[in-house]
Amino acid sequence: MFIMGNFFEAIAVVLDYALSIFMWIIIARAVLSWVNPDPYNAIVRFITNATEPILYQIRKRIPFDLGGLDISPVIAILIVIFLQTFVVGSLHRLAYTLS
Repeated sequence: MFIMGNFFEAIAVVLDYALSIFMWIIIARAVLSWVNPDPYNAIVRFITNATEPILYQIRKRIPFDLGGLDISPVIAILIVIFLQTFVVGSLHRLAYTLS
């Protein structure tokens, strides 16, 4: 059973790193929204393409407008933190019980 425990531990670690990287990409997207970046820059396009599907879904479901203030990155970061706490924590706990 320790093999399954190690497997779930590895999934938890990889998922934690992936969520952390995604959170930093969302933060970079928010910072880029404060300036006028070149939309043809490869890094700017990557950041936009990586975050826009999630941020668009959040914007679509927010029922109110805050006068042009986009709070979808904040909500996305809160979702990432929830996933890191709940899902990754649960996987760590499951791995601990299986080992």
